[in-house]
Amino acid sequence: MRINEIFHSIQGESSFVGWPCAFIRLAGCNQRCSYCDTSYAFDEGTEMSLSAILEAVASHSTRLALVTGGEPLLQPELPILLSALLEEGYTVCLETGGHMPLGGLDPRVHKIMDLKCPSSGMQGNNLYGNIRHLTRSDEVKFVVGSRADFDWACRVVVEYDLPARVANVLFSPVYGGVRYSDLARWVLDCRLPVRMQLQLHRIIWPDIVRGV
Repeated sequence: MRINEIFHSIQGESSFVGWPCAFIRLAGCNQRCSYCDTSYAFDEGTEMSLSAILEAVASHSTRLALVTGGEPLLQPELPILLSALLEEGYTVCLETGGHMPLGGLDPRVHKIMDLKCPSSGMQGNNLYGNIRHLTRSDEVKFVVGSRADFDWACRVVVEYDLPARVANVLFSPVYGGVRYSDLARWVLDCRLPVRMQLQLHRIIWPDIVRGV
């Protein structure tokens, strides 16, 4: 598989926020979100064998592993990696952009799926059929860059009855783009069972992009 980086950090998002985590960032992405903060993963990557990946992850003292990108589902070997991590006893999370088919993954994987809001520029790529593959162990994330994004996300939450399908519906502000207090007020006023989240790692290390 083509790996951009493997590192040990604090999980900054999702229901696993705050936990020490081994991050496996796969290289390559076919989306170009306007707010992307990992564009270095578009092209930079090194081929690694499954055994080398597992050895690198095992060097970190955590039993939580997150596979992210780029877009992990672009690499056909992804299901093999996820299953191998599970067999090694890790709690395994997968972050995906929501535009690649999710079917066929091990049901023990905690899937964290983005649905891209209009300001991302990638809204047209959302694959809404993926929602049927989500379970009560999974999460859906909306990265909100404006009030228009927020209103759009609320409509999607209601249309697909997301709170009944997944463990958490997450509303996250574009870093530096939406004031935290504004998003908090919108979430309170909408009266939907959604969860506001911040990127904890960006708050802890605001000037560091890689390896956090």
